[in-house]
Amino acid sequence: MSTIFTTIVNGEIPAYKIAEDENFLAFLDAMPLVKGHTLVIPKKEVDLIFDLDSEEYKNLWSFAQKVAKKVKSAVPCVRVGVAVVGLEVPHAHIHLIPLNQVEDMNFKNERLKLTPGEYIEIQNSIINS
Repeated sequence: MSTIFTTIVNGEIPAYKIAEDENFLAFLDAMPLVKGHTLVIPKKEVDLIFDLDSEEYKNLWSFAQKVAKKVKSAVPCVRVGVAVVGLEVPHAHIHLIPLNQVEDMNFKNERLKLTPGEYIEIQNSIINS
């Protein structure tokens, strides 16, 4: 069964992509906690992050590190936090969340409602950082 992330990988639904290679994809969260909240996924559909083989797991984190550095340089924040929750979409993914305070990473917070223009501005800022 395909997940929503697989449909993004396959180009069936749009996403604000930040970075991509043959194995991984990073895109802005559609329901962000803060501006710049980015998801990093393997293109291969795997439910649990720990089910990736060791090489894929290491490469996913290496890809996420590169993306996090771009997010940090583009989005005003103290640091970029990392979370792996895996309850909302059954496809392994890493949350990269720009943080200015610990509360920015509270998944119980109300999600931002950004306009397409705001998403594009953030996307361009990260891509060009």
